[in-house]
Amino acid sequence: MTTVFDVLEKNIVDQISAAEEHLGGGACDDYAQYREVVGLIRGLKVSLSYVNDLSQNFMEQDDD
Repeated sequence: MTTVFDVLEKNIVDQISAAEEHLGGGACDDYAQYREVVGLIRGLKVSLSYVNDLSQNFMEQDDD
């Protein structure tokens, strides 16, 4: 069964992959763009961590 957490996780992972490909492909024209993409990746990874924590807490509550 696919949960809302699974959908969120997949979407965030897809966005991280796209940003990493953009970065790795040398698409940044200057340091400002590089920092923006790195910041985006960092923020998405933090969001992914929050989604995973929330999912885990939700599943633990469901078991009780």
